[in-house]
Amino acid sequence: MPRMTGGAALVESLAAHEVEVVFGISGTHNLGIYAHLGIQHISPRHEQGAGFAADGYARATGKPGVCIITSGPGILNAATAAAQAYSDSVPILLISPGPPADHPGRGPGMLHEVRDQTGAMETVTAGSHRVLSVGEISLAVAQAFAEMTSGRRRPRHLEIPFDLLDAVADIRIIDPVAITGRRRTQSSRR
Repeated sequence: MPRMTGGAALVESLAAHEVEVVFGISGTHNLGIYAHLGIQHISPRHEQGAGFAADGYARATGKPGVCIITSGPGILNAATAAAQAYSDSVPILLISPGPPADHPGRGPGMLHEVRDQTGAMETVTAGSHRVLSVGEISLAVAQAFAEMTSGRRRPRHLEIPFDLLDAVADIRIIDPVAITGRRRTQSSRR
């Protein structure tokens, strides 16, 4: 297994799922992703715009849209787009960094800290997951794509502690899971 950073593992996992474009805004906590991003990137002026761009991409192509933004206010700014995607059954994956893996969760006042970012996104998506190790990143991406593309297509949120983006581990990139009987999105019906 190759050794790579969490940011590289995320980008490789997205590429394994044939992601061709991501929408988002780089910031202090997600630079570990952007350092490895070889996928086409479109940066709007605001995180909400990134979320709606990912939504529009998913509606136009029938593929899940991907949005990479920063923590705290960044992901909360994209929550409106996530809620609309949830309502309309549009598959988008919102990816944000979060507090360090060993963060106590008691509000020590870190930059962009939100008390329960994963919990907040759980209320407007079909699921929000915080990874706990670099090795879990690829599996979490594969699970999110499998869940977004089977049954009722809805958005997912993946939170990666920002310290894991630069941490190095042996990584096995998980291939996409084949889903049978997939329902088509409204935009793919003609």
